[in-house]
Amino acid sequence: MKFENYMTLEFPSKSTNEGFARSAIACFAAQLDPTLEELGDIRTAVSEAVTNCIVHAYPNGLGTISMRCRILKDNTLDIVIKDKGVGIEDLEKARKPLYTTGGADRSGMGFTIMESFMTDFSVVSRPGRGTTVHMRRKLKRRK
Repeated sequence: MKFENYMTLEFPSKSTNEGFARSAIACFAAQLDPTLEELGDIRTAVSEAVTNCIVHAYPNGLGTISMRCRILKDNTLDIVIKDKGVGIEDLEKARKPLYTTGGADRSGMGFTIMESFMTDFSVVSRPGRGTTVHMRRKLKRRK
């Protein structure tokens, strides 16, 4: 599918960069004139994906997170967030609500939130090689 614009970011898996990713996606998505609700949903989904990379992908140190965003011709925001971390052993189990490997302070709702806030959602992971989250949000054209 052809795109109208794109951006690519790469940053270390530091918790301070979660806010950076939220702000970057908000600025990029603003080109589509989203409603505040749409923008909030997009920011939250990106926040969850980046937080998963920070908490789960690199549990013993820093790694790299990449984020690619495109605006597709049909007013869809296409987002891919990738890490090259430890990967997910049992993806089916990890996608279940309330399941977490992050300890008592984690809710286990990350994938559920991402999926509920986006039009399309998929995740691919290979143990020892990393995880890729692909999300799309179709936005309504405002007049």
